Amino acid sequence: MNDILLLKQGEIVLKGLNRRIFEDKLVANVRRRMAHVGNFRIYAAQSTVYVEPLDDGADMEAAFEAARQIFGFVAVVRAAACPKDPQAIFETAREYLRDGFANARSFKVETKRSDKSYPLTSIQVSQEVGGLLSDAFPQVAVDVHDPDLVVNVEIRETAAYVHSVPALGAGGMPVGSCGSAVSMLSGGIDSPVSTWMTAKRGVHIIPVHFYSFPYTSELAKQKVIDLAKLLSPWCGRMTLEIVPFTHIQEEIRDHCPEEYFTVIMRRFMTRIAERIALENGCGAIVTGESLGQVASQTMQAMAVTQEPVRLPVLRPLVCMDKREIIEIARKIGTFETSILPYEDCCTVFTPRHPRTKPRLDEVIEAEQPLDIEGLVAEAVQNMEKVVISK
Repeated sequence: MNDILLLKQGEIVLKGLNRRIFEDKLVANVRRRMAHVGNFRIYAAQSTVYVEPLDDGADMEAAFEAARQIFGFVAVVRAAACPKDPQAIFETAREYLRDGFANARSFKVETKRSDKSYPLTSIQVSQEVGGLLSDAFPQVAVDVHDPDLVVNVEIRETAAYVHSVPALGAGGMPVGSCGSAVSMLSGGIDSPVSTWMTAKRGVHIIPVHFYSFPYTSELAKQKVIDLAKLLSPWCGRMTLEIVPFTHIQEEIRDHCPEEYFTVIMRRFMTRIAERIALENGCGAIVTGESLGQVASQTMQAMAVTQEPVRLPVLRPLVCMDKREIIEIARKIGTFETSILPYEDCCTVFTPRHPRTKPRLDEVIEAEQPLDIEGLVAEAVQNMEKVVISK
């Protein structure tokens, strides 16, 4: 039986003359992911990407799960292809969905006919195939209103396709179709979610992690690498930039007023992120900030934090509460790793009474004793790169 995946495109179907650009990127992303699980013919037609195995060695279960993590599809369908003839459609449905009929008390056939030259209407196909299936499975009643099993039939240009309920796709836009951005990736719950949400909008991600050895351990660093690996099935191939941050934090501790430690530290992070972004042709910086969650995430503090840079700072979580963020973290598989009890550089030299509404002029004055350009250049020069691929 000709088993195949039908990946239904999402919002890119609304694109105009440049739709082909988005579709080509989508197909390229599918080919890259499927290369790990088998040999497939992959092509696009009628707002669908077809993933057709070319030999028995293709792992269709793995391909199905991989397809559900590719941004750009609203639905993922595992189907059986057959000739566009009611008898062939019936025989295919009878065998392909035999387990479904064994566990159902009622069914219906629902047909979609995108090949408008096909001589039978959708209703006629459903009636004819449904009658044959009713005879084949007399213990399963026909129920067109609330059936246990829906037999979906799609009449397309080259074949008919039979399947049951489609699985939900990842949605969004094809990764890489909307540019690139640097995303600050800590070991917490929020930043992996903001990274995922940005990738969902078609952005290629360069994750950046600030590492403060010996105040943070090798285990803390490995935790972030593990988070990047968990994100890679969604985000694609990434190069994690690990920035040594200890010297900067010590300089801030030794020369700046304590109440400004956090906001000055975050200004350095933003400067370094922009430097990395510009060197890699990125158009934005992404953070996991949520308004009011901590002292450095007030409107005033965020404004002061982003003041040193010209690139836009994207904050996908800015109006979300923690419960919503945790729900997404669980969905994408990062939550359990994020809550492992390893320290983060943001917890190093935390002020006892941080300034929640800092004034820009006061912060700039507080930074004056620091060699800002020298510290940024030193950190960027000594970065460690870790390639993360899926």
